[in-house]
Amino acid sequence: MILLDTHAFIWWHEGNPRLSARAKLVIEHEQQAGQVMVSSLTCWEIALLVERRKLFLSEEVQIWIGTIETQRHVRFIPVDNQIAITSVQLPAGLSKDPADRIIVATAMLLNIPVVTVDRTIRAYPHVQTIW
Repeated sequence: MILLDTHAFIWWHEGNPRLSARAKLVIEHEQQAGQVMVSSLTCWEIALLVERRKLFLSEEVQIWIGTIETQRHVRFIPVDNQIAITSVQLPAGLSKDPADRIIVATAMLLNIPVVTVDRTIRAYPHVQTIW
């Protein structure tokens, strides 16, 4: 089981070559078992990036996310109270970016690695990462 950071999720779904070979291999392996997790906050972050014209998708964001929601190999993890509180109480060393903190808290609570290129998250000793 793995959790995809926002950029890894976008790059994987769009077939972007910026996704590392190792990340792609791990995602493909977990995909077969239906063990690819995505935080619901990632949907918010993608919609925000599209709204601010920092991200352009192949179709409208609601359709793009909706298509992925129908796939059995991807599961969206809602941001529940435990994730929200944990994200605020994380040990020092992680950025203050709320999206990063919620993604890391989700991975920590599920005890799964985060697929991410983000150097701050990869350097954070309290969560396992893949890149």
